[in-house]
Amino acid sequence: MLGEEHSLAHDFPDYEDVIDQLKESDERFAKENRYYQSLDKQIRVLEMNNSPIDDLSMHQLKQERSELKDALYRRLVEARH
Repeated sequence: MLGEEHSLAHDFPDYEDVIDQLKESDERFAKENRYYQSLDKQIRVLEMNNSPIDDLSMHQLKQERSELKDALYRRLVEARH
């Protein structure tokens, strides 16, 4: 769906406490999370403006967001255990 939010807290509500903990205690996680949020916002804005970039560029942005989200999720799972 166009313009849909993909924040970590939105997509992984069961990990909200872990997300908050890592943002406070792990600078690398916090930095990557900020970048992920920025990338997600950029994609949402482009989608809401009828994607004023070429399809390949949009695909690359979405691929980068997906890979980063997977990496952040793995860190959440590791931190919980």
